[in-house]
Formats: sequence, C-alpha cells, structure tokens
Amino acid sequence: MLNGPFTRSRPPVPRASALDDPARAAIAWTHYRRMLRWTAELALGVVGVVWVWLYHEFGLVSIHLYIATALGFGLMVLLMGALMGLVFLSHETGHDDAIDDPLNDETWS
Repeated sequence: MLNGPFTRSRPPVPRASALDDPARAAIAWTHYRRMLRWTAELALGVVGVVWVWLYHEFGLVSIHLYIATALGFGLMVLLMGALMGLVFLSHETGHDDAIDDPLNDETWS
C-alpha cells in the first residue's frame, strides 16, 4: 500500500448541491431559460444590425452571404450566451462548491 500525500484513507463524500433540491432547481433552470431567451433576442438584433451593415456596404449580393452571416453570428451569440448562462447557473446555485477539489489547501492540512 502506498503512503504519502496522494493517498486517501476514505473515499470522498460528495457534498449536497443546491440543484439536488427540486424547488431550487426549478427556479434556477427557469432563470437559465430566461437568460437564453434574452440571448436569442440579442442574437436576432446582432444579425439584423449586421445585415443592415452588409447591405449598406455591398448592396444586394448573393443570398448565401446573408444566410451564412445569420448562421455564423446568430449561432456564435447563442453559444456564447448558453455557455455563460451555465457558468452563472453553476455559480448562483452553489453547484461549484459541491465538488471535491483534491488540490484544495484544506485537504492537505
């Protein structure tokens, strides 16, 4: 058997997360969906502004340019909003604190 700072005498016990409570989880996911809706509205606004700018700069060119621009900018903004929303959801609910961090300084003392 190995002895040293990297061995554990007992398996880690996971801490309870706020998302384990169905009522708090419902509130958190409702908040996340609201953030996604705002992000979708922002994405539509960004696509509209970019379309106006493209039409002003280049005129009516191939429809494929406008479709590709809408997909590129729209999906980029939606992905950014979804990932940042998950970060905020994890932080607000305390889900980050429920993990077992083996590199935490309190573990070694």
